[in-house]
Amino acid sequence: MNAKTVLPAVTMTAVSMVLTLAVVVMWLGTAVPWPVALVVGLGIDGGWLATLAYERRLAAQGDHNPVVTAVGWSFGLLATAVLAAHALTAEHSAGAWLAVAWLPLAAKALWLVHGLWERTALTPLALDAIRGIQQEARDEAAVARARLRAEAATEETRLTAVTQAGARVARVQARTAQALSAAWSTLETARAGEETGRALTCVTGRVTPGGTPRWELPVWGPTEPVASRSLEAAPALTDEALDVLVDEIRASETPALSYREMAARFRAAGHSASEVRLRAAWKRVA
Repeated sequence: MNAKTVLPAVTMTAVSMVLTLAVVVMWLGTAVPWPVALVVGLGIDGGWLATLAYERRLAAQGDHNPVVTAVGWSFGLLATAVLAAHALTAEHSAGAWLAVAWLPLAAKALWLVHGLWERTALTPLALDAIRGIQQEARDEAAVARARLRAEAATEETRLTAVTQAGARVARVQARTAQALSAAWSTLETARAGEETGRALTCVTGRVTPGGTPRWELPVWGPTEPVASRSLEAAPALTDEALDVLVDEIRASETPALSYREMAARFRAAGHSASEVRLRAAWKRVA
């Protein structure tokens, strides 16, 4: 893994040292003997290489010396200055020489990046542990997403089923209400009809002079069921006793109560009798 950063740094260092030595020999060789220019070039490169080696030794020991770092950057700046001065004074290819004048500083920057890489590098065991933790977190997130999607789909299915069932119940109730309304309307029409009144007069005895017994419509509405325990506990009434109770309740108010009101008060008083017997007693009394 270190080769990813150390190889570019080494390559850039070698290229910059060769360029620095060549520029110093060519530039100063015209003013001083070439051995002197060679020594100057080697001195610049040697000083830079020595400070770099010392920095690498301190980094391997986990230490850092700012003085050595400053000296190394000074040699890099000196090499860059030499290359820039040669490019500015060259008669031919000045732009090309100026374009490579930044190589010493680039080499120092690459070594800085390599040092940061080493300080943040982890062992393979630590990297495997980190990858395992990340994979576990991804697995848990995927499971949580799948669970949420499944719960959402289940809730959607339940709501759809409830909605459809409610719609079916509403349709049945609407049809039932419509049928009951039609039946009620038919009964009301028959009750209020003139022909019906004459027919009832023919088959029913008169209650009062000049009057006709009233035909009560069946009760359509909520009813209160009588507990089976009370029905079993109370003894059945005889026809005579039932007639007496019906007559007393009916005649308790003036004018006399209707069958529906009498039946409601009869059951509210705690008495029990089937609807057939109660109507029969009502007819006998009325």
